Amino acid sequence: MREACLNIMMSMKSEGKPVSFIEDCAVPLEHLADYTDGVTEIFTRHGTRGTWYAHASVGCLHVRPILNMKDAEGVQKMRAIAEETADLVRKYKGSFSGEHGDGISRSEFVEPMFGPELTRAFETVKDSFDPQNRLNPGKIVRPLRMDDRDLMRFKPGYKTALPAAPALDWSDWGGFGGAVEMCNNNGTCRKLSGGTMCPSYRATRDEKHLTRGRANTLRLAISGQLGADAFTSTEMKESLDLCVSCKGCKRDCPTGVDMARMKVEVLHHYHKRHGLPLRERLVAFMPRYAPYAARLAPLLNLRDRVPLLARVSEKVLGFSAKRTLPVWRKPWVEKRAVATPAGLKGDGRDLVLFGDTFNRYFERENLEAAERVLIAAGYRLHRVEVTGSARPMCCGRTFLASGQTDAARAELRRTLGALRPFVEAGARVIGLEPSCIFTFRDEMTALLPETETGFLAGKALIFEELLAADMAAGTLTLPLSDAGGTVVHVHGHCHQKAFDAMGPVETVLRGVAGLEVRMIESSCCGMSGAFGYAAENYDVSMKMGEADLLPAVRAADADAVIVADGTSCRHQIHDGAARDAIHVARLLERYLK
Repeated sequence: MREACLNIMMSMKSEGKPVSFIEDCAVPLEHLADYTDGVTEIFTRHGTRGTWYAHASVGCLHVRPILNMKDAEGVQKMRAIAEETADLVRKYKGSFSGEHGDGISRSEFVEPMFGPELTRAFETVKDSFDPQNRLNPGKIVRPLRMDDRDLMRFKPGYKTALPAAPALDWSDWGGFGGAVEMCNNNGTCRKLSGGTMCPSYRATRDEKHLTRGRANTLRLAISGQLGADAFTSTEMKESLDLCVSCKGCKRDCPTGVDMARMKVEVLHHYHKRHGLPLRERLVAFMPRYAPYAARLAPLLNLRDRVPLLARVSEKVLGFSAKRTLPVWRKPWVEKRAVATPAGLKGDGRDLVLFGDTFNRYFERENLEAAERVLIAAGYRLHRVEVTGSARPMCCGRTFLASGQTDAARAELRRTLGALRPFVEAGARVIGLEPSCIFTFRDEMTALLPETETGFLAGKALIFEELLAADMAAGTLTLPLSDAGGTVVHVHGHCHQKAFDAMGPVETVLRGVAGLEVRMIESSCCGMSGAFGYAAENYDVSMKMGEADLLPAVRAADADAVIVADGTSCRHQIHDGAARDAIHVARLLERYLK
């Protein structure tokens, strides 16, 4: 808990942040209470307050006053607080640097603490071992000024601005600049195991392809430090190209940096300036042309049967010839009649099964399995259609992948208009594809006002979330037979992990008698929607998969079941490990009595 405290405090969404410069002051334990009162008075006198944590038992409290270091007043307050606190530490015969080194922020106070005679001795030692002053110049001896703004993150005149109005709502962060500045360089993203972030860094080991590297590049661009038009430059896009929008940073980063959402904003402005390439256009508009493409399935599916066509698609469209593409199928069609809100009973058993584009046109058996399981569990499914439109409902996810926020907004409004009367009548919306359902709970709130979206809060659930919640409430019993010792290996979709939705998956599976559940500890599978299909991303995509997921799948016994809820995850497992993975709905269907 203590280890997490610092970065939790640093996640304040405001211009003022806890600033480290008197953090390691220590005083004899018998004076700690008086010292704490004194520092609190100093903060109050300068119109601020502080955060406190750590080693009270040995007289060392990590204290950080909350200051806005973007303006001169904040810097002046920092200097005054440092000087007054140093006087207080001397009064109680403590140490200004009780735990860590001095650095720029504390070196000016070495001489006041140790006196001129010892400080001259320090200088003699420094000069003897480092006569050319190459090692840490300006620290401990002959110090740099702690309030020299040219040495700080926010230099004089610092301000941020986008080239045009933002495409998403960033008000919770105090603007797009505030969201970018949530990265405080703590480096939690620089890890090679555990959690989800940052999969591209794990594959490349390059700071450029790290959450921190991207955030710093964005901050420099929007503050004008990289020159005009940097925000919409090809270099900026390249810095984000390997971000797979896994949302791992939103969960794993202690300050909640949401690089996936920032990438949507960047791509919106970038493609406004440079246009949308054909490949990105094909991916983005898939929900709109899918009904027609499904009718041409035999023709479109020739691509992976004729090697020449695969090579042509790579050269012309950029889809890797080393990849098979999803197979177009006869789409899933609900067999129920179109429902009306008046037909709902409002007893918690009414559901709308949201058929996303991927499962609807590529893997309809998942939706068919979900229907059978939900009906067997006693739910009532209602068929909802968009008024005046032949196209099914869509969350807009494919549009967001290339920054097409206007089109995503239009799709969401179509879908919300169809869902609203049913949800308000008591229905819940259930989906199979995690990225689609979490669009309703995440990006949607940044695309549309709460007045349009609030009715859906808490009502859009992943298939397993519904089952787990109702099992916990005692309102659900699934008629399942014993699995007879079957072993199932479960890979979690990145968004399920980012939004803490893997617990319900595990709960539902462990509710099947005789089923041995083994969770695969993995980061992103490497496919991430259309990312892994791009020819230029193929090698990195496979490196991501080989980090954890693919070796774990290959090590699984031949008769074990592989479960993955994500469409792209299943495709990566098929391509990279030559194993078929199934959705949880199909596994439950297998054991229905």
